[in-house]
Amino acid sequence: MIGRRRFVPWLFLLPGLAIAVVFFLAPFANTVVLSFTDARALGGGQFTGLHNYARLLDDAAFWLSLRNTLLYVVVVVPFMVVLPLLLALLVEKQLPGIGFFRAIFYSPVVASMVVVGLIWSWMLGSDGLVNWMLRSLSLVNEPIGFLTDAQLLLFASMFVTVWKGMGYYMVIYLAALASVPKELHEAARVDGATSLRRFFAITVPTIRPTMLLIGVLSAIASTKIFAEIYVLSNGSGGPGGEARSLVMYIREVGLGLGGEIGYASALSLVLFVVTIGFSLLFIRASRGEEELA
Repeated sequence: MIGRRRFVPWLFLLPGLAIAVVFFLAPFANTVVLSFTDARALGGGQFTGLHNYARLLDDAAFWLSLRNTLLYVVVVVPFMVVLPLLLALLVEKQLPGIGFFRAIFYSPVVASMVVVGLIWSWMLGSDGLVNWMLRSLSLVNEPIGFLTDAQLLLFASMFVTVWKGMGYYMVIYLAALASVPKELHEAARVDGATSLRRFFAITVPTIRPTMLLIGVLSAIASTKIFAEIYVLSNGSGGPGGEARSLVMYIREVGLGLGGEIGYASALSLVLFVVTIGFSLLFIRASRGEEELA
């Protein structure tokens, strides 16, 4: 009877383990295997060793898409860590009607990325609202090519990412701010500490683990960026594809006319390494903060 009881927890875990194996572990293992072949969408699959990885070194399109992805992470993550915190500080007070403003700030999160992208495509177009306002204020003479210049397109996509994601991270910050001891703020106020001083001396150290968590989440999301650039560029990735992210390039290689599944698998593993690298970087930073504390 005791021996049978040992298997009971595994019975509860079995459905989840089966899902993980079928939809995560098996596809990942298959991707690793395919990355060492010349497999194509319509057949093939001869073992080619490290040929796909050697090809990466001379692939200018790969390096460009990798640069765009890394730039996306470097720019977006700081904004995702700071702006939602400021937003949470703004709406954390229990004031009449504050729930309405929380809902307004959170509403972009639940909106479809396709819808959001189409709205911003209209606003940032040559005849869009933003260019109309800039010309009306005599700030520019000609429309700014937010969607036709590769670099501007990339930064416009970053703006849309931050705008859409702020509400989600704001909610996480609101939960963290609720755990900040009110007694510490009251004691610091009695000692004459200003609001800014209390924020950096009490609030920031208390919610630092949450800030690091948001840094990890936003970094992982940024390495997988696709929809924003795809929709704003109408699927082209900008002029000559110069604003493509690594995910867009993987899709183009794997689902394009050539259907190079083997090479796309190698690109996917590079993306996996980059994602893991950023995660480990933030985890190491988190441990460093704990040791200093």
